[in-house]
Amino acid sequence: MAEENSELNPELCVVGAGAGGLAAAAAAAAMGMSVVLIEKGRMGGQSLYAGSVPARALQAAARHANAVRLGALFGVKSVRSGIDFAAVKAHVRRAVEAIEPQNAPERFKGLGVHVIAGAARFKDAGTVVTGTITVRARHFIIATGSTPVIPPIPGLADTPYLTPETVFDLADCPRHLLIVGAGRTGLELGQAFRRLGSEVTVFEAETPLRHEDRECAAIVLNALGDEGIRLRSGVQIAQVRRVLARIQAVIAKPANPDIAGSAVEDVVEGSHILLAAGRRPNIGELDLDAAGIRCDENRILVDGRLCTTNKKVYAIGDVVGGPKYAHAASHHAGLVVRNLLFRQAAAVDSYAIPRVIFTDPELAQVGRLEDEARTLAKDIRILRWPYRENDRALTAGATNGHVKIITDGKGDILGATIVGAQAGESISMWALAIGQKLNIAALAGLVVPYPTYGEVGKRAAVTYFMRGLTNTRVRRIMGWLRRRG
Repeated sequence: MAEENSELNPELCVVGAGAGGLAAAAAAAAMGMSVVLIEKGRMGGQSLYAGSVPARALQAAARHANAVRLGALFGVKSVRSGIDFAAVKAHVRRAVEAIEPQNAPERFKGLGVHVIAGAARFKDAGTVVTGTITVRARHFIIATGSTPVIPPIPGLADTPYLTPETVFDLADCPRHLLIVGAGRTGLELGQAFRRLGSEVTVFEAETPLRHEDRECAAIVLNALGDEGIRLRSGVQIAQVRRVLARIQAVIAKPANPDIAGSAVEDVVEGSHILLAAGRRPNIGELDLDAAGIRCDENRILVDGRLCTTNKKVYAIGDVVGGPKYAHAASHHAGLVVRNLLFRQAAAVDSYAIPRVIFTDPELAQVGRLEDEARTLAKDIRILRWPYRENDRALTAGATNGHVKIITDGKGDILGATIVGAQAGESISMWALAIGQKLNIAALAGLVVPYPTYGEVGKRAAVTYFMRGLTNTRVRRIMGWLRRRG
């Protein structure tokens, strides 16, 4: 342990012990670097305590509740049952506690990492201060993550609200949950609470899932609507207010210029309100100016190697913008450590990082979407295969969805989108293909187990070659070969 008013001189100082910071510290220490890790909160960060882990655990409970409701479709008659929300919370807590030891300070101290509990700020271009401890390191990595955006809605300051980081503290399941934001987090949590018994209304000022493939996003949104989630898109919340034990969201409707006095308000009443309107980077307390690190309100500015405007300092994960996923932060960490240790010029290929929306059906994507691909390649091919023609999906009653692959005219893979059961698992082989710049022929020739959802992707890949089989010249050659055989 560092003494008061001490100075440390490690090779690497990592600020932030979320997914990216922990990955960077562990990898660097394993390679023999001296490492200091500074964290002001709990190690494991948002992903472990208020993000991916508790959200997936809550969704698992909701999925089982939904399976009970749908059991009759499979000949399984369920007895009368209900939701024990306290038991659901206990399941979420057990999932977090099972993973917690992997991120504990004791484990990282055992790996050789010097762990300091406290808030860090830069003193100058090569110095970080935390409490009475000064850290002068050869290199720094900023991995401080992000925090939920609190939108400037009138009345919000006087109204109790939930965020994606506090919603797991609820003692009881909300009777009617109002959600501000129809992005990944809002829809994932909205579906989970709906399946656990809540009424759910989601408000979105723009187009829901507007950054995703429009065709596939529509399948997800339709499925959520079928489950009873009310989605209000293109609306502005003019005010929120607390009325006794209820919360009211006031939706402003534009006036009709042809009707005098036509401007009205639509009031939606719920028991709780959840703010899921995006995230902002945790960089305000770092005093980046003192270190010569440029940033804007949304991110720290970095180059392709994740180096900031201070060449001694790198930034990874949520603080650099882009999709905010734990696996992206961990990937960033690996690249930076490789660059530091081996002087590689490895740069981030953001198109090779998959992203997943864990609704049911899931929506997973990697590479470029169709609209972007059309601007890059003159001749693109769209390959599809539906879940309804997959034997595994048919046996599981999970036929809603399809695989959509985008290639150029030579069969080079530009992007992949999967909407359907276990899409988050199936997208991995397409992430590998794009990361390794494989041709579609490699996927078409892949041997996959039967029956699995992986066959949907393989069948989509095979369709790339079906066009050639209808070519007159090709068919003549095939006929000639058959006769010769």
